[in-house]
Amino acid sequence: MLVRAATVVTPHEVVDQGAVRTDGRLVVDVGHAWDLAPHPGEEVVDFPGCTITPGLVDMHCHGGGSTSFSGHDAADVVAAVRFHRGRGTTTVVASLVSAPADELASSVAMLAELAEEGLVAGTHFEGPFLSHARCGAQNPAALVPADTETMGRLLKLGRGTVRMVTIAPELPGALDVVRQVRDAGALPAVGHTDATFEQTIAAIDAGARVMTHLFNGMRPVHHREPGPVVAALERPEVCCELIADDNHLHPAIVHHVMRAAGPGRVALMSDAIAAAGMDDGDYELGGLAVVVRGGVARLAEGGSLAGSTITVSDAVRSVLTRSPAGLRETVLAATATPAALVAPRAGALAPDRRADLVVWDTGMHPVKVMVAGRWAPGAGEDEP
Repeated sequence: MLVRAATVVTPHEVVDQGAVRTDGRLVVDVGHAWDLAPHPGEEVVDFPGCTITPGLVDMHCHGGGSTSFSGHDAADVVAAVRFHRGRGTTTVVASLVSAPADELASSVAMLAELAEEGLVAGTHFEGPFLSHARCGAQNPAALVPADTETMGRLLKLGRGTVRMVTIAPELPGALDVVRQVRDAGALPAVGHTDATFEQTIAAIDAGARVMTHLFNGMRPVHHREPGPVVAALERPEVCCELIADDNHLHPAIVHHVMRAAGPGRVALMSDAIAAAGMDDGDYELGGLAVVVRGGVARLAEGGSLAGSTITVSDAVRSVLTRSPAGLRETVLAATATPAALVAPRAGALAPDRRADLVVWDTGMHPVKVMVAGRWAPGAGEDEP
């Protein structure tokens, strides 16, 4: 299949009058439309005036479209993935909030099967080894001391599909868990933490490679105690997650971090909960009551922000309209950068990469989505 559009975004350039050729599940060629003539009998699909990017990669997502990844029902996971696919996210890591170990064990065992089937890219444990002082919308009753035995059990049940574990590095024993996660081939992440600059650097030295939603759920920057934010920006091996929903972060902060970190070190993610795409109302996250008003999710008790109601496509649009960041830089943060961490075959329009792509209209709203070489269904259509 040859798909043509006014603009095609690759990892290295923005191609005017571009085209993407796919064969089965893979991309086989990308370039200017005049250089990629249709093969005899090849299907050609034109999107005049539109932009084609790689499929979006969400490395931190709790659910959407009224359902959550936390639980024991595979149908809920399918529904949440379909919701995000319809909005351009072709790769999703299923994030689990803090919960009792047995609940996490049940969830990761189910998600491991779905990851092996290719529905999700794996599991992210956002807890339970987190700081009470910076727990945000994490249920404080579910937070426990850092424990390699519990972590080992969860990693074993994940059967190699655990992609990331968020840990507060100041907890006793936390660095042992960081090394354990690293040695298991997953990503240790720093988040929901009251760690100092020095404690964060120690975690990075032990293998931490991601900052879970930078600024949110962590000690703030101070000129005499720079804390985890500055520690992350100082180290080039660390990727910084950003929730670009205009609520968690001011747009100027998003732009500052993208400029300070540089290309390849920022991942736009959703932190979406079940309320994403839904009306305002009452919801639940990790056993805590959540109220959504004006599209903003907060705990009913205390008012802490409780995840988001956006998708990654919303984050892309926000960055492009509210900051000076360019198209290629913004798309990179929503595709190739997170893909390099959690799904190396995704996230780029390049030969031998998975044929995931998004077609955007002139307002940067997704109008068509391809997953592994097949067009995803629109509203009211059945999944192939």
